[in-house]
Order: sequence, then structure tokens, then C-alpha cells
Amino acid sequence: MNKRSLMIRFAASQRFEEADYYLKTVIRRAILATLDYEGFVYDAEVSVTLCDNEYIRTLNREYRGKDAPTDVLSFPLYEDGNFEMSECIGGAMLGDIVISLERASEQAKEIGNSFLREVAFLTVHSTLHLLGYDHERSAEEDEEQCRRQREIVENIEI
Repeated sequence: MNKRSLMIRFAASQRFEEADYYLKTVIRRAILATLDYEGFVYDAEVSVTLCDNEYIRTLNREYRGKDAPTDVLSFPLYEDGNFEMSECIGGAMLGDIVISLERASEQAKEIGNSFLREVAFLTVHSTLHLLGYDHERSAEEDEEQCRRQREIVENIEI
């Protein structure tokens, strides 16, 4: 694992303001594992918002035109492969991750995953988006992103 600084700015909708320390640790591990897997060597800053289905539904409607809750949304800050630099840490500002903990819990039960493993999977998925992956462009990119997610999550200590 590369030694890099990772600043995560956690926020939460009211229901999840007191997010579990271990949950935040799993999210940190998932982001770092993704950065390592992708060979990202720079210090980085990421914002993570933990919320419920109604909160993420509002964002999904506003930014994607889809009036339904989703599990995770990604808001990358890069443009043309370049990242904004954070004065605070002297590294790349990657963007925002918004995770519906309510949907993550539902999905974990549906597929027989643990809640923390599902959150790790969603965090990896979103971090890959922050790094430029977009599974919605083609079936090949979707397959490649899914493969990467599985490989990364398998190596996260949960």
C-alpha cells in the first residue's frame, strides 16, 4: 500500500449524523484500496455523504433526472483527466461520494452480503467513477468496472 495522505470530509443527512467509526474506517479502506489498485500516487481529498433513500432520491432527480432512490452517486471533480488541487493537503480533490445507507442495507439483505461489505463495494464503485470510469458508456466499460470492483473489494479488510 502506498503511503499517501487521504482526507475524507464526512457529512450525513440528519438520520446518519452519528455514523459508526468502523463504518467510516471501512469507507477509508475502500477508497485507499481503490487508489492503490489504480496506481494513484497523489495525496487526495474526497467528500463522503451518508444518507437515506429520500435524500439520495432528491439528488438523483436533480442531477440525473431519475426520480428514484439509488445506492450511490458520484460527483467527480476532474476534467479531461486533470484534478483540482487542494490547498489544504496539496493533493488532488477527487470529488463527492453520496451513499444511501438505507439502500445499502436493503441490497446487502437481497444478495446475502454483510452491510459493511456492501458499503465497501459501493465506495469502490463510486471511487472508480471519481477516477474516470463510467460503466454507462458501454457494456465493455461496465464489465471492466465490475471486474475491478470485485478484485478490489476482495482485498479490503472488513
